[in-house]
Amino acid sequence: MKTKSIDGKTEQRGADTASALIDAHIAQVGGWRGEMLAGVRELIRQALPDVVEEVKWRKPSNPAGVPVWARDGIICTGETYKDKIKLTFPKGAQLADPQGLFNASMEGNARRAIDLYQDEKLDATAFKDLIRTAAASNKPR
Repeated sequence: MKTKSIDGKTEQRGADTASALIDAHIAQVGGWRGEMLAGVRELIRQALPDVVEEVKWRKPSNPAGVPVWARDGIICTGETYKDKIKLTFPKGAQLADPQGLFNASMEGNARRAIDLYQDEKLDATAFKDLIRTAAASNKPR
């Protein structure tokens, strides 16, 4: 799997890579939110083995940043909140969602999100299909 280092260069997984930062973020979050984010990450990797992991928007108020999965552009981000995990798809409004996974950020004309709460189950097959569709929407035409 490819990952982007903090300086944005694509490289293989290593100690200072975005993947390692995401590993640390998942461990720090812990509990059900960490488990859920780790599970979603695994589904993304299964759907797209060549996905690029990045960490964006690191700042003093959020030093861990936001995990991002990309291929030819951002596919989705994975944010952790006190009561949920939010998976945001920047081009979500353009994507077919036949299983109705999107349940948040529905008011805009660009992005859509999936909010996952404790003990909630994500349809793995539908989610992997959505990930592949989102990646395909990033391809240059």
